[in-house]
Amino acid sequence: MAEDYMYARDGTVDSHNNPAHKNKTGKWKACRFILGNECCERLAYYGMSTNLVNYLQIRLNQGNVTASNNVTNWSGTCYITPLIGAFLADAYFGRYWIIAIFSIVYCVGMTLLTMTASVEGLNPSCDENGCDPTKSQVVVCFLALYLIALGTGGIKPCVSSFGADQFDANDEAERKKKSSFFNWFYLSINVGALVASSVLVWIQMNVGWGWGFGIPAVAMVIAVGSFFSGSRLYRFQKPGGSPITRIFQVLVASMRKSHVKVPDDKTLLYETTDAESNIKGSCKLEHSKTLRFFDKAAVEVEGDHVHGLISPWKLCTVTQVEELKSIVRLLPVWASGIIFSTVYSQMSTMFVLQGNTLDQHMGPNFKIPSASLSLFDTLSVIFWTPVYDRIILRIARKYTGHERGFTQLQRMGIGLVLSTIAMIVAGILEVIRLNYVRRHNYYDLEYIPMSIFWQVPQYFLVGCAEVFTFIGQLEFFYDQAPDAMRSLCSALSLTTVALGNYLCTLLVTIVNNVTTRNGNLGWIPDNMNRGHLDYFYWLLAILSLLNFLVYLWISKWYTYKKVTGRLG
Repeated sequence: MAEDYMYARDGTVDSHNNPAHKNKTGKWKACRFILGNECCERLAYYGMSTNLVNYLQIRLNQGNVTASNNVTNWSGTCYITPLIGAFLADAYFGRYWIIAIFSIVYCVGMTLLTMTASVEGLNPSCDENGCDPTKSQVVVCFLALYLIALGTGGIKPCVSSFGADQFDANDEAERKKKSSFFNWFYLSINVGALVASSVLVWIQMNVGWGWGFGIPAVAMVIAVGSFFSGSRLYRFQKPGGSPITRIFQVLVASMRKSHVKVPDDKTLLYETTDAESNIKGSCKLEHSKTLRFFDKAAVEVEGDHVHGLISPWKLCTVTQVEELKSIVRLLPVWASGIIFSTVYSQMSTMFVLQGNTLDQHMGPNFKIPSASLSLFDTLSVIFWTPVYDRIILRIARKYTGHERGFTQLQRMGIGLVLSTIAMIVAGILEVIRLNYVRRHNYYDLEYIPMSIFWQVPQYFLVGCAEVFTFIGQLEFFYDQAPDAMRSLCSALSLTTVALGNYLCTLLVTIVNNVTTRNGNLGWIPDNMNRGHLDYFYWLLAILSLLNFLVYLWISKWYTYKKVTGRLG
């Protein structure tokens, strides 16, 4: 019996495919390599993406609206491709190998992007009047960007789940550490982002884009090296087969039995007699009373057994039905994150364009690029993450009695409120800025004499909101996902960022089309001093408030999953 406690009880194995030994694998000694990987990978990503809107404007000669939409479309794609990597990880290859394979694609994309900014013939020709890129140069640049988008699709959904896999959910001490892991995981993201938004953005604007993109490419190579260095210490969760197939099996079986009545006694529903689930890498799930239509798939009727065998397209286990229910219950919570991600995307678009009009000087000789102000978002996250983990969480535990201080839904809700306040603060600053322009007739002045550091509060508030909403979302989607669908559910949470970026593109396009009618300049013209960016911020604040009210109703309705038995 004592020997059983030497090994992880969550079904994980070591690099030799043997049961994972608790003292020799996993926990923080393995996670330091994963956190190092994430820090360097995020440095590479943000080092390239933070200032991308300015690169498209300066080197590819794109206007405000075009550059902003291209950035949000690309960024959105970076958060859609994780669905591909997550499906392959959960179904066939496992998280480790998907991270490894897609990291190589990522490195190729970063190398090609560096070449488009530094190699003669691939980089646009520029003079004092600006740059004149050819169509082929634009195509190669976007090819590099979308290779990076594909590469990040294998890393984003898998690396956080892979890190959480290093802690045994069946061990109380390790389970508590897993909750802290998500906080420190997000902190490592922002340490990388801090270097990117400060040092690398300055290099891009003052030294050159070749160096500015080359350093992130090297960082990505270091990230891959860090990941492979910890291979012998990792715990590996075996892939459980196609989750999409299991979902469709429940849908087909329940539709076939749409006329069948579900018994009141849940013990009459079909489930395997073993303590283990028949789904590899998954615990059995307790029956829930919601979404009872899908229970029809677990009702045994004549014809389900053919030659003594059961077809999963006709009869599904309770656990398989509950997998689908878990996904369906996640969807409203998932949808509420889209507006938050739209607010978050402003840091790489409208906040930068707003900052481009302000005085960027720090002293007489040094100018801070407007995109570098995102470092205050990063500093906010770096400040609030340990404060939350070490102080707020402990205080909250005393009042709520909850193991995590707040429930995951409460934590995300607090972030939604903070994001609304951030948009109000950004709108107030823009009102003040425009009034200053009108009062001094600065309409055609490139930089108005108003410090860019007035933007710090809006960045700081978004960073604080991230600590509550994004980290809460990471933990929530991992914890509430069926065991064999964790990468897929992590990818699902990331798609809110994609849809938030796409929604931003849609809003900007609609606003631009509506407000430029009859020859008007519109809310977001190329000369921001003649526009009304404040109206756009008010629009986002109103949408955020409405989203929060809907979220409150969703939170009251949500039912947390309950696990029983052992992993299959």
